[in-house]
Amino acid sequence: MTWHVPPDLLVEYDTGRLDPARVMAVEAHLARCSDCRNAVPADEAWLDRSWDALLEVVDSPRRSPLEWLFARLGLPEHRARLLAATPALRRAWLTATVAVLAFAVLAAHLAESGWPLLTFLLVAPVLPVLAVATAYGPRVDPMHEITATTPTAGPGMVLWRAMTVLIVSLGLGAIASMFLPPVGWLALAWLLPALFLCLGSLALATVLPLQVAAGGLASAWLVTVMTLLDRSGDLSHALTARYLFEPVAQTGFLVAAVGAAVVLTVRRRRLDVGEPR
Repeated sequence: MTWHVPPDLLVEYDTGRLDPARVMAVEAHLARCSDCRNAVPADEAWLDRSWDALLEVVDSPRRSPLEWLFARLGLPEHRARLLAATPALRRAWLTATVAVLAFAVLAAHLAESGWPLLTFLLVAPVLPVLAVATAYGPRVDPMHEITATTPTAGPGMVLWRAMTVLIVSLGLGAIASMFLPPVGWLALAWLLPALFLCLGSLALATVLPLQVAAGGLASAWLVTVMTLLDRSGDLSHALTARYLFEPVAQTGFLVAAVGAAVVLTVRRRRLDVGEPR
């Protein structure tokens, strides 16, 4: 090849008739030579359309349904986009949550024991905790490196995302409660334990990593409920009802949730979001 690309070679390059090796040689020269680049024929109309389409995508990306919902609720665009990227709000997680709740409702209808709510009350308080645990952090969010560069990253973003997934999870659980067998107010007996477990996980995360705190409290709930079962698997005996689901126990969960909220408010800047310090 001479100092500049010959015109006939440029024509072959432009029409795609060169072999890969010669294409790479031409492009290596074009990268260094502005005269030869200017000599390559260009479809200006096509370039303009391409740039316009690219800028439209970069400057005004299409909103996801969650982004649109958050924006309609009055959240700023940047915060709506960061919340919509929460791992626990992705389609796979939401589908799994709905599936687990549906299974628990079905089990309540099929149960033969005196306490058809066993599976539902065992599972429903834990799902919001797991959602909170997977709301933020390098171990659970593949987009975390990008999220971490934003001004709102860190404890503030953890709390925003935790609040969002908590509302969504509690909403799904409340909808599922409507399909339970007629059991009166007990269909909602899981709400205060769920609220306490979530706030307790966040409060405990001021001392431990969030995933560890959430996993520990969720496991403690499951072990407690299973421990209080009698040998027949019936949850209806007085001991379990008194400690978990009677009004006194529900009041205790409410007081504990308020206490956890106070601890979280005071120590929120010490929240361990699982990032290197």
